[in-house]
Formats: sequence, C-alpha cells, structure tokens
Amino acid sequence: MSENIARRYARAVAVLGAGLAVAATTAATAGPATAGTVADCAAGYVGLTFDDGPNPSNTTTLLNALRTNGLRATMFNIGQNAQNNPALVRAQRDAGMWVGNHTYTHPHLGQMSDPQIQSELQRTQQAVQQATGTAPVLFRPPYGETNATVAGVARRLGLTQVLWDVDSRDWAGASTAQIVQAAAQLRNGQVILMHDAYATTVAAIPQIAANLRGRGLCAGMISPSTGRAVAPA
Repeated sequence: MSENIARRYARAVAVLGAGLAVAATTAATAGPATAGTVADCAAGYVGLTFDDGPNPSNTTTLLNALRTNGLRATMFNIGQNAQNNPALVRAQRDAGMWVGNHTYTHPHLGQMSDPQIQSELQRTQQAVQQATGTAPVLFRPPYGETNATVAGVARRLGLTQVLWDVDSRDWAGASTAQIVQAAAQLRNGQVILMHDAYATTVAAIPQIAANLRGRGLCAGMISPSTGRAVAPA
C-alpha cells in the first residue's frame, strides 16, 4: 500500500469511528421510544376519561399507572374534590393529563334550574383554576344527564359538553377483564367512560395500553371544538 493510500485509508477509518461513536452516544441518551409517536397512531386517537376525582385514596396510583404505560387522559373532576385536594389536581396536570369539569357536587342537573346549574359549573371552574391556574374547557354532566338548559349553561361558560361512546361500567362493578374488553371496542375519535376510584380500573390500564398499541391507536386529547378524540396539541 502506498503512503498516500495509507493516509487516506487512515482518515476514512477515523471518520467512520467518530460517526459510530456519535450514533452510540445518541442511542444511549435517547432512551426508549416515546409512546404515542406518529408511527404508533396509524389507526387514530381515542379519549380515555376518568370521572369523579381527585381523591386521596386512588388518584396518585391511577396517575402512576397511566404514566408508566405512556397514556394521557382527561380527568373530569368533581369541584368539591378539587377544592379539597388542590395538590392532586396539580399532580394530574403535571402528569400530562387534561382536567375537565364534572360539576361541584355531582347532582342530577336535569332536575335543576339554570342558576343552579351555572353555580355547579362555575364553582368547579374556580376550584380547578385556583389549583392549576387554568380553567377547564371540557364539561361532563354527571350520569350523562343533559338537556337544552344544561347545554346552554355550558356554552355560556365556554365549556364543551363531552359524553362517551363506550361505558366501561367500572361504576357497576365490572371486573378488570370486562373493563379491558370494553376499551377494546374503541375506534378512532371515540371516548370511553371510566372512573378515578376503582382498583379494577387501575389494574386494567396496562392491558388497555397494550391493546391500543396493538391496534395502532393512541390516547389523545378531546377536542374542545368537536368533543371527539384527536391528536394531542
């Protein structure tokens, strides 16, 4: 090998070695792929929602399960629970969840007057804003009970009313397997009803996450424009 060729060969080896070193460093620091990348979401987005929180007995466990499994969700909080547990509302926000309004005392809104409904929603708006600095833009009526008066009050307060397509029935004592089966029905844009308080629901989270991944679906946000699940903004 001539001297000139040997020098060029040595330089090429050095450049290649440096490139491999950079690639190795990048791989080591990048960590695992983030759940919910564009490639993972070919089939679209679904809305995971949890009502009736926050509560000291279960909210932290639920948030840990969601984060561990790379999921984000909308937490429809009862206002008096938010008022009594502001640190848990902030924990929801800090875990990447969206916080919605589920009235202050969880009443049957269809039996209430316009001013009573407005009080229920406004007090919850204030409780969440005091805890996080931001008022909700989404509202879910307790029991899914709504009418023209409820919808009108929500609109006046700038709230989008959100119901659901799939009911997990965790509130009715559904088992973990039944909750997982319910979530398996979700399709692009759809929303599932779950609740903050049940250990069976928390236990279902890893299987729900695995099922969504296997079907090319991701947990998204609920659009204030349409009330449907979309890619996170």
